[in-house]
Amino acid sequence: MLGSVTLLALVVLAAFVVLGAIKIVPQGREYTVERFGRYSRTLKPGMTILTPFVENVGRRMNMMEQVMEVPQQEVFTKDNVTVQIDGIVFIQVIDAANAAYRVDNLPYAIGQLAMTNLRTVVGSMDLDDVLSQRDSINTKLLAAIDAATEPWGVKVTRIEIKDLKPPPDITNSMARQMKAERERRAVITEAEGEKQAAITRAEGAKQSAVLQAEGRKEAASRDAEARERLAEAEAKATAFVSEAIARGDVNAINYFIAQKYVEAFGKLAESPNQKTVIIPADMGSLVGSIAGIATLVKAAADESAARPPPRPAPPRTTGAPPTAG
Repeated sequence: MLGSVTLLALVVLAAFVVLGAIKIVPQGREYTVERFGRYSRTLKPGMTILTPFVENVGRRMNMMEQVMEVPQQEVFTKDNVTVQIDGIVFIQVIDAANAAYRVDNLPYAIGQLAMTNLRTVVGSMDLDDVLSQRDSINTKLLAAIDAATEPWGVKVTRIEIKDLKPPPDITNSMARQMKAERERRAVITEAEGEKQAAITRAEGAKQSAVLQAEGRKEAASRDAEARERLAEAEAKATAFVSEAIARGDVNAINYFIAQKYVEAFGKLAESPNQKTVIIPADMGSLVGSIAGIATLVKAAADESAARPPPRPAPPRTTGAPPTAG
């Protein structure tokens, strides 16, 4: 009976030892192995058998990318403005042994390192640069923290500024400044529009004045041409009548008298202040004068048709004249 109990105890102890020696590492994790309390090796994902009573698992490290929050803090900028700022850090353990044995409390150490470097970077910039250059802040923080965590076997992949709050009075001042800037741009835009409209109106007035001047020039040219032709006609008529008078034709004198008589009578009839038109008693004489003008014009036309063309002048001879025989 005692032997059976001892055998059963040995079997249970052996099973316990075997199960304790077999270690299964899940994907995304790495375990450190310690031999008598000293680091020996790192276990990769999969199954591994340890030496019973000699080796044991030390630290279980997460090898996947992790997200850590940087607590909110107040930071002074270069121009002595206080801003509240926080962020997030993305890290990944590259060397499990260094991350386990080179630094104690890795998340806390990285968080404190991010806060101090955040104060350093923001403190070297003006408020306007801090608000407008977040990418530059992220780049500087990434370079500084990644260099500091490299001995720990940690790779910092990204750093992002999550929230950035200026003081309320600065926020109000920025809002008023933005409003004033937008109003200034609106005034400038309106002034530019009025300027372009004035230029367009001036160009239109210029083109209108040029076209009107060209129209007046054309009208004056045509009026001058008409007066010139009328003067030529009057000159021809005067010359024709003068020739008739020179030949002793009385109808030519009647022509001038009748012409002036008719013009005077027409002006008298067209006057807007004239209410009564007086018909002269010698209207028959006027009609006779008009008939005489018609006879004169007909006679002149007949004479022009019956007049023979002028004979050409004899050629002029050169030399001595002939002597009498």
